Amino acid sequence: MKSRRYTVVIADRSTGVVRRFTLSLRPTLTAIAVVLSLPILIGLGARWSALAEINALRSNATALQQQNDSFRAMTAELTDQVKSVQTAVADLNAKAALDPVSAKALAKLDPAVRSRAMGGGATTSPIASSVMAPTLVSPEDTFGTLRDVLGRLGSRLELAQVDIGRRSELLGATPSIWPARGPLSATFGRRESPFVAGSNEYHTGLDISGDRGDAVCATAGGVVEFTGWSGDYGNMVTVNHGFGLVTRYAHLSTMLVRPGDRIERGQTLGQIGTTGRVTGPHLHYELLVNGQLTDPLPLLLVIREP
Repeated sequence: MKSRRYTVVIADRSTGVVRRFTLSLRPTLTAIAVVLSLPILIGLGARWSALAEINALRSNATALQQQNDSFRAMTAELTDQVKSVQTAVADLNAKAALDPVSAKALAKLDPAVRSRAMGGGATTSPIASSVMAPTLVSPEDTFGTLRDVLGRLGSRLELAQVDIGRRSELLGATPSIWPARGPLSATFGRRESPFVAGSNEYHTGLDISGDRGDAVCATAGGVVEFTGWSGDYGNMVTVNHGFGLVTRYAHLSTMLVRPGDRIERGQTLGQIGTTGRVTGPHLHYELLVNGQLTDPLPLLLVIREP
């Protein structure tokens, strides 16, 4: 069915010019409908654009919230690590503190003994350079690097704890108290023989005079290796303190320990006597460092029992 057509006549009275326009009804109505619907379409487009922007903002907000939660979790984890490191540092400071007397005792030990106890030094790691590295471009990189740094610090603190533990063991094994009360009657090294007038001999330890039955105590913790008769030494107790340190206690009247006993510093091992080759009651005390007889006096001068 053909669309109806209408003619519009426009006449100019002053000039007499007449203009005619022929319009089809259906296209005209369509054009009018389009013109009238444009504001509606523009409004709908604006609404859809706003909804899309709102949805995008909501997605960004959700992502930011998730990222924030993740950062909070990582921050809490790092805080726990920092507290753990701080606790370990405080513990190390407490363990590393030595009183002056103990420090002198360790200082007087043979360097080979100290080296055997402590082992090799730890190599340094570029921790500071890792923290300040210019490649850190995101919070994740920063958190990851901090976590790595704290982990390495924890590992180094563990190594330091081992070293301090070994030092504590060495301090406990250092023969640093006097084994008996009484005057020192003979020192380590060359001396005039008390048995053969006019001759000299090499004295292998210290002689501490005392009364028969006076207590003889261990100068450091360790394990009893030998108890029994040993020729000129008479009744003797030998204690292995570890780290190559061994002490001997000779001329005892009574022995109160047995081989294999673990003893502590200051524990009574026996009593002063006159067994073996002696001229009177006293304790003969020896120190061996890595199998070599060594003058024990420098260590005994550090701490003296009253």
